[in-house]
Amino acid sequence: MAIKVAINGFGRIGRLVARALLERTDHDFELVAINDLGDAKSNALLFKRDSVHGNWKGDVSVDGDSLVVDGKRIKV
Repeated sequence: MAIKVAINGFGRIGRLVARALLERTDHDFELVAINDLGDAKSNALLFKRDSVHGNWKGDVSVDGDSLVVDGKRIKV
């Protein structure tokens, strides 16, 4: 049973936490929501293109008010 995780704030640290949760599969955490003032489209762009840590290698898209990262839907 995975522990559901929501990120409050999708700034520099929030995006790094999301990357860590989505890159690794050897844990029991599931990212289910992101609470941020920005819209899903802006958050998707910021997540996909990181000038320090590099671009996200997978797919990032927006579906309504959700981010879809490598097929995983995350409510924003």
